[in-house]
Amino acid sequence: MRTDLDHLPANKQREIERVKTIIFEEFADSIALATMSWKKKGRIEKLILYGSYARGGWVDEPHTAKGYRSDFDLLIIVSDKRLTDKVDYWLKVEDRLNRELAIDKTLHTPVNFIVHTMQEVNDGLAHGRYFFMDIAKDGIALYESDAKELHTPKPKTPQQALAMAREYYEEWYPTAGQFHGSALHSIEQGWLKKAAFDMHQATERLYHCVLLVCTFYTPHVHNLGFLRTQAERIDMRLVDAWPRELKVDRSRFEKLKEAYVKARYSKHYRITEEELLWIGERVEELGRAVHAICSERIASLEGRAK
Repeated sequence: MRTDLDHLPANKQREIERVKTIIFEEFADSIALATMSWKKKGRIEKLILYGSYARGGWVDEPHTAKGYRSDFDLLIIVSDKRLTDKVDYWLKVEDRLNRELAIDKTLHTPVNFIVHTMQEVNDGLAHGRYFFMDIAKDGIALYESDAKELHTPKPKTPQQALAMAREYYEEWYPTAGQFHGSALHSIEQGWLKKAAFDMHQATERLYHCVLLVCTFYTPHVHNLGFLRTQAERIDMRLVDAWPRELKVDRSRFEKLKEAYVKARYSKHYRITEEELLWIGERVEELGRAVHAICSERIASLEGRAK
């Protein structure tokens, strides 16, 4: 695996160093008072940059019409499965990265990260999951505690890949439509919080669908912002679903993101019918893009399987 960042501008290299510092500082703090042996011995084994900043071809145009900016995508490999727990070990990392991006301005590039054990990554490679295969092929090791290499990928046969892609599509795409239809019905009835939650679920399932069909992997999260960035790495057509040049458009997406928890549990959550109808139109646009991308992917796999 490569270790150099020479293809990146100096300012991006400095940002990545800052991100590394934050990750290691906050992780060390999370296990500093550990009493259990497994936790005291806990460590980050590898930190790997993947995605557009690893491959090249990143986009950094926040002031253009689309307002799109690629994120730093990081895979953190830890020594124990229990260390992957987001709340116990990684929420403070996420909060600090967001604070330094939005408030302190010490970072200028958004950061997304996933956390797995070496066994989980190697299992993904052994099962031919494209997501992990791409990381093994294009990823850049920013830190390694030892020279232990990732396992050699074992790609699926064309027939196996086709069957899996079809199964994922048939499982996830129709249910996204069901949630969207339920949301529209709830809007008609004036059940706006329920409509917001159902719109969230429709959006989440569309992102899981395209990620699973195209990479055979999706992170187990409900954060639409994170899912959106992971999916948009696959195909830029997904970017068009969510206009982001205007503050009002960004605000509506934020309300959709919050709906998973707040629409169900917060008495202070507010969303209007106008906002929901706009969101509904964007979800329809997202659905059309996901359908096109998944159909093309399955057709490509069908060609290989013949």
